[in-house]
Amino acid sequence: MPIAAGQPAPDFTLPTDSGEPLTLSSLRGQWVVLYAYPKDDTSGCTTEACEFRDLFPKFRKGKHQAVVLGISPDSVKSHQKFKAKYELPFTLLADEDKVALQTYGIWKEKSMYGRTYMGVERTTFVINPEGVIAHVFEKVKPAGHAEAVMAVIG
Repeated sequence: MPIAAGQPAPDFTLPTDSGEPLTLSSLRGQWVVLYAYPKDDTSGCTTEACEFRDLFPKFRKGKHQAVVLGISPDSVKSHQKFKAKYELPFTLLADEDKVALQTYGIWKEKSMYGRTYMGVERTTFVINPEGVIAHVFEKVKPAGHAEAVMAVIG
């Protein structure tokens, strides 16, 4: 079960798509949209990333300006290609060891076509400026999701 609304957002430090480390708590004082997705450059993940890209100016201007962060178990190099291919204006975090994904409760056993495997349960956490989870979107459907997140942030 993912971390719930009202709980402090667990802190982590992960490499970004630029290779530099980012610590979540360094973003205190700002709204943060942390969206977890399974894999770079796959259909659903591309849809979701491109919707966040297209709405990115709104996330940076609204009543609650927000930092958008994508997180997956892909490598920094994979993130660099994905970001460049789709001109993504926000940061992607590489959680190759699945430490943050496990801490947030979204590295789960999944099944497809009768086979089980471990993977990311597509989830988005909206974190308020105090570092508390304000809203959790579970089992996200990519199409239209960025708009739903924008509606929560205002």
